[in-house]
Amino acid sequence: MSEEFKSKYQEKLTSAAEAVQMVKSGDRVLYSEFGLFPEALDEALAKRAAELRDVDVRSVYFTRVPKIVEADPGQEHFILNDYYFGPVSRKLGEENLCFYIPNTYHQGPRVLKKYQEADVSFITVSPMDAQGFFNFGIANSGTGASISKAKIIIVEVNENVPYCLGGNQESIHISRVDKIVEGNNSPLPDIALPEPTEADNKIADLLMRELEDGCCINFGITGLHNAFGRRIAESGIKDLGIHTELLVEYCMDLNRSGAVTGARKNIDKYKMTYTFAIGTRKLYDYLHQNASCASYPVNYISDPRVIAMNDKVFATYKALEMDIFGQVSSETIGTVQKSGSGGQLDFIMGAFNSHGGKGVVCLPSTFTDREGVVHSTITPTMRVGSIVTVPRSLVQYAATEYGVVQLKSKSTWERAELLVSIAHPDFRDGLIRAADEMNIWVKSNKK
Repeated sequence: MSEEFKSKYQEKLTSAAEAVQMVKSGDRVLYSEFGLFPEALDEALAKRAAELRDVDVRSVYFTRVPKIVEADPGQEHFILNDYYFGPVSRKLGEENLCFYIPNTYHQGPRVLKKYQEADVSFITVSPMDAQGFFNFGIANSGTGASISKAKIIIVEVNENVPYCLGGNQESIHISRVDKIVEGNNSPLPDIALPEPTEADNKIADLLMRELEDGCCINFGITGLHNAFGRRIAESGIKDLGIHTELLVEYCMDLNRSGAVTGARKNIDKYKMTYTFAIGTRKLYDYLHQNASCASYPVNYISDPRVIAMNDKVFATYKALEMDIFGQVSSETIGTVQKSGSGGQLDFIMGAFNSHGGKGVVCLPSTFTDREGVVHSTITPTMRVGSIVTVPRSLVQYAATEYGVVQLKSKSTWERAELLVSIAHPDFRDGLIRAADEMNIWVKSNKK
């Protein structure tokens, strides 16, 4: 490292307590994304709660409850907003302590640049390299855009952040940084994929019948994707590519086994491209300076036009509810926000436009509520207040544990008939009656 960069580093180095003095009442503060929570800066900002009012704090997928929430349960000083709404934000949202920002994921960076003013940006980064760059590590979806709008940029160095090689905007140079804080060096979140349910396993078996050599696949943080990854590993399928929002440990394992090579990709050939990664230390160590992986902002990864440049894109996403018209909700149950939309719409569109591509919306056929009552996830109409994540005109394939159906170019009665065929048998008669009442002609029920 040159003496020039060492000198600049020392000039800008400060404590977290000093750095957060730059935040004023009424400011908008952007926290770094996903597993790169700015822990030391958040703790220091929380200690200033009594001095501040109306500070708007935003991030993409909080992975821990911010200290500013614990310091201000009445929201007199801070208000929390999330563009992705994972489990932490969902729980806080139930207590009216965090709010969702609706977002089409690939448009996120453009939305930030076009519509969002930002006063201060807290970004967790890897240690500075010899050329004066701090790397964004495992999360790069909107970081470049957020710091482009911030009046003040404060980086929190964490020695546990891997240096993730990328396609663009994966790092920031010291010349653009206002303050440097050496953080607590806490380990990054250790998050394993959920164990699959029986329905997840059955759906994964069906998906394997659709998967071919050379497909370009994505992964999500679900039990279904856990089951799907296991089956791919055991299948003998070869020359898969990875182009995904989320890089998980199965991507690493499949790359090491030779199932994923990227050899048939048209863009980013031989690279596993992603915009954020979540897993365990094993994954983070694998990503460190690994040239087989490329981190990109989400306006590249999730742009349907970019997705479609690869052939045989096989995109799979989970949904919460689907009506017999073909509308999909993956983010709410009624008016209750359960998740963000993520890149589901982006990848479903991109997969359809890919040569030989398939976009599959997956859901178990039933769910059980808190009272133990079983309900169908395929419904006559969406629940009142449910948000449509994928409109019926854009759905290509739908899958439950009872089958996979293709809905493009199907009439309303054909769609209803196909969706009834993959609903749980206990609910099919009721769905047929509802279709008749709504004047949808279901062929199998027409005399």
